[in-house]
Amino acid sequence: MALTREEREQFLAEPHVGALAVNAAEGQAPLTVPIWYQYQPGDDLWILTGRTSRKGRLIGAAGRFSLMADRTEPTVRYVSVEGPVTATDPATRDQLQEMSARYVPAEHLDAYIELATREHGEQVVIRMRPERWYSSDLGKL
Repeated sequence: MALTREEREQFLAEPHVGALAVNAAEGQAPLTVPIWYQYQPGDDLWILTGRTSRKGRLIGAAGRFSLMADRTEPTVRYVSVEGPVTATDPATRDQLQEMSARYVPAEHLDAYIELATREHGEQVVIRMRPERWYSSDLGKL
C-alpha cells in the first residue's frame, strides 16, 4: 500500500543508506550505488560525493538522479524519489559533519571526519528536488 505524503517524507528523513541511480553511458544500465543522503520534509534531498567521482560526473551530465531508501523490519517499506539537480556546490566541513552524524556513532564521528577529509578528496554537495515519489509499506496490506 502506498504511503501518505507525510509518511513517505518522514521515512525518507530517517537515516537509511540510499541506493542512488543515474544514467550511465549509452548501452549500459544505470549506475546504482549505495550512498548516504540528507533530507528534511519539504526540502531538497542532498548527497555528498567526490567532485571527480563517477557518480558525480554522471549526475552532472544527466542533470537528475533517483534515490531509493528501504527497510525490512518491522515491515518491508520503501520510498523512491527522482528529480532534477537543483545545485552543485563545494562541500563544507559542517555539511560533512551533518551527514556523517546521521550514520556514524558519536564516539567515532571525529575520527571519521578526519579520515574523510584526508582520504575522500574534494567533495561536492549535490541537491535534488524530488519530483516523482514511489512508496509502499507491505505491512499495510
